[in-house]
Amino acid sequence: MKKHELIHTGVSGVYSCRYCSKIFKWKNHQKDHERIHIGEKPYSCKICDESFINARDMKVHERIHTGEKLHSCKTCNKSFSDRSSMRVHEKIHVGEKPFICYTCNKSFSNVGNLKKHELIHTGEKPYSCRYCSKIFVRRDSLKFHERVHTGRTGEKPYSCNTCNKYFSTDSILEKHELIHRSEKPYSCEYCNKTFNRKCHLERHEVICTL
Repeated sequence: MKKHELIHTGVSGVYSCRYCSKIFKWKNHQKDHERIHIGEKPYSCKICDESFINARDMKVHERIHTGEKLHSCKTCNKSFSDRSSMRVHEKIHVGEKPFICYTCNKSFSNVGNLKKHELIHTGEKPYSCRYCSKIFVRRDSLKFHERVHTGRTGEKPYSCNTCNKYFSTDSILEKHELIHRSEKPYSCEYCNKTFNRKCHLERHEVICTL
């Protein structure tokens, strides 16, 4: 109860990270954070061997393989394996893009997509292979590459709930699922025309700006 009361009193800084100055109200949050510094990921998915810093994230990830989606969008009823993905999706319906790249002023609906985009400008490749020295911009590209080392190059663990087609990465699955619904999340900033695939938007914008 004393830990709970800290929320109401506003007292913070009960547990501090040993590696940086960040502070936490909960001991388990501190431990999860410190694993980021030391690269420790003790929880592994039994299906694809992807590892996580805590059991909660692992369980959410495993829903990708089982097809379990507990959270539904109130507007279009699309379902998601975790609440955060649902909230990101819901911004599509209202057109909200609060996260802006300071280099090119392009806006995004969530901070994750913004960070991925910013790597284009910096050239940074933060994901490195555990088996060789190759580095990647995207995590799913890294996971796909690592299957070369583990002998699982033909593995396709991500399945479409509509047609049961299987895919090698979750990002490819997400692009495929757009075929089954009328959702077009990519909009041209010049004429507001919408597309269901990013590559189609990029191709269109070249013509639109001529």
